[in-house]
Amino acid sequence: MDFRMDRRKLLLGALGAGAAATTGLRMPAYAQNAPIRIGWLATLEGPFATGGQDGFRCMQMLLEENNNQAGGRRIEVVRESSNAQADVALARARKLIEQDNVDMILGPLSGAEGIALRDYSRTLTGKTIINGSSGASDTTLRNPSPNFFRFNTDGTQWMAGLGNYVRRTLNVQEVAVVAGDYAFPYAQVFGFSLEFCRAGGRATYLWSPLGTTDYSSIIARIPRSAGALVVIHGGSDGLAFMTQYAQAGGNLPLIGGSIMADQSMLSARGPHRRLMVGMVSAGPIADVHDDPMWNDFVARYRRRWSNQGGFASPSIHGFNFYTAQQAALLALNEVRGDLSGNQAAFQRALSGLRFKNAMGADVHLDHNRQAVSDIFLNRIEERGGQAATVTFARAAQVNQTLGVPEAQFLALGAPSRDNTGCIATS
Repeated sequence: MDFRMDRRKLLLGALGAGAAATTGLRMPAYAQNAPIRIGWLATLEGPFATGGQDGFRCMQMLLEENNNQAGGRRIEVVRESSNAQADVALARARKLIEQDNVDMILGPLSGAEGIALRDYSRTLTGKTIINGSSGASDTTLRNPSPNFFRFNTDGTQWMAGLGNYVRRTLNVQEVAVVAGDYAFPYAQVFGFSLEFCRAGGRATYLWSPLGTTDYSSIIARIPRSAGALVVIHGGSDGLAFMTQYAQAGGNLPLIGGSIMADQSMLSARGPHRRLMVGMVSAGPIADVHDDPMWNDFVARYRRRWSNQGGFASPSIHGFNFYTAQQAALLALNEVRGDLSGNQAAFQRALSGLRFKNAMGADVHLDHNRQAVSDIFLNRIEERGGQAATVTFARAAQVNQTLGVPEAQFLALGAPSRDNTGCIATS
């Protein structure tokens, strides 16, 4: 499916709904005048502020391309900001629902925020929450909510193939893992370690709270025996760690978590850049990917945002929020804007969607309303004087349990700092 056809389908769906009203097809009584109100919630404060800003950019771009309408109805957006803290995200979500009276929320960005909104969604009737970019695995894997939908793959899925590549292809026997001490890095560590340790690898884990500014004690504890350093930080935390690691003379080969190898990191200047060239990572996107849908998306992004704060290429958070907005518009077109009956038809439409995201990867939801899609192995290279992630391998249709039977995967326990997934082959 060509992405440009997808965008045309969205627009024609909106126009077609209006035409249907004139040819005898029955339309909801409110469809011609009442707008659909969507609440956008992303981190515009705190360590992931640049990612949240890019999420808003990408959603705005898609709405503009569809005349700010779907299903024959006008779209109104109410924007709210969080700071990657669960309690703040919950308070802003409550405002959107209870004061701004939005029909649905697209958000949040960070892992613990997603779990908080998942729990809040269970208390709601006739409202829908579509995840923005948060990637904690337990948001949908354990105790899923019937009106919480996630069209981005999670942090565990994003690491598919990376642990095996590091151990079997790069022949690294021991790694040091430095990671944030909260839900999303737990998922990333689990996904990497499950493969790496089962392939015979050994790992040391060094954790630091979100918002840490001084990493000197972490850097001092990196074992001399480590053959590579796995960095699972992002935003300002990732920049602070990498800057201090470079200044300390660090020179281990780098393996990156998904939000390390992102334009929110690569666009920043500083001594970390020389260390990151050659870094291998995994995730749902890359800057350089030989697919016409991706190249079209990047070109449109650059035309819209190159002089208004945009990155050289869309960020991982921008991509994920865009995919969430894409799903919302497709489902609204399918039900012709009808959100009656406590949004039951709209939510059924969301559950049954099958479409291609901007990377050209097929997306559908599993029984927990969690995305199944493709994951890419990437390497950072210098392209035209700028650092960029370049795809070199692809894992197709990765599910939330990495191909392990669900009951067996759940028996491994929830990812945490004490449950890293590092289980050696018996």
